[in-house]
Amino acid sequence: MIPRCVPAALAALLLAACAGLSPVERAPAATFDIIGRVLVSGDSRAFSSNLRWQHDAGRDELWLLTPLGQILAHISSEAAGATLITADRQEFRDRSAAALTQRALGWTLPLAELRHWIMGVPAPLLPAQAVQRDATGRLDRLEQSGWALRMDYDAAQSLPRRLELRRDGQLIRLVVDQRREAPGDTPGAARP
Repeated sequence: MIPRCVPAALAALLLAACAGLSPVERAPAATFDIIGRVLVSGDSRAFSSNLRWQHDAGRDELWLLTPLGQILAHISSEAAGATLITADRQEFRDRSAAALTQRALGWTLPLAELRHWIMGVPAPLLPAQAVQRDATGRLDRLEQSGWALRMDYDAAQSLPRRLELRRDGQLIRLVVDQRREAPGDTPGAARP
């Protein structure tokens, strides 16, 4: 027979362990919907657009948009592969969003990792180097998958507002203007 104090002691240990976790160490939301801006530069070229990104556990959809909301490109990515459709209805397919954007747009979007980085956590199961946190415990700098990242936060927010990714002469700056998280909920049906 287990003494009554054992379950209580185990519960207290579990609560103490959870209390030590900073907000940025939580698992990423199953669903998020982001509106923002992206700037990509490298090889003496630059690209910028508005961005709409809807993510759920099995699928990502991104729209690259003009300032007036016209679609420049639509990217959808899931386990089976990724598809990109341009404004003039050209369609490209590849095994991943990173390979697809490199081939179709000339720059790499590391979407598999970015879905974690945008939540302020390293991508799981991948080695991470040069991990630095700010005074409040939020992820500040990171090197992962060959990318050097810097994250900026608004004072009271636990999630990054700006991300800067650098690799092999390519720079991606992502600014989050609006963010909605709803674990287990599907982003609104409204599509650009």
